Amino acid sequence: MRWKIEFYDVKVMKSIDRWPVHLGTKFTRIVDLIEEFGPDGVGMPHIKALGQGLFEIRVKATEGIGRAFFCTIKGKVIIILNEFIKKTQKTPQNEIDLAKKRMKEVKDNE
Repeated sequence: MRWKIEFYDVKVMKSIDRWPVHLGTKFTRIVDLIEEFGPDGVGMPHIKALGQGLFEIRVKATEGIGRAFFCTIKGKVIIILNEFIKKTQKTPQNEIDLAKKRMKEVKDNE
């Protein structure tokens, strides 16, 4: 059974759709790999486990660096919780906090 990708909400999906072309293309390629092989099958440098069930999709292109946080739920389903384009070297804590909050909501409603 293939993995299934879902989005926390339409806003997250539309935000990723507005990423610069090369970032969006690479994101789509990584998502295709995840659907076929699962997060563990893809691994670094595209997928990084952040602990406690939270992961990030790491995208790098000429336009910059994009990140999308996700978690997994039953039945090989991945929920993309939030996304952002990196402006600094360090991942903003508010983005991590938002992903953790959304992950708790998703897991509580599972």
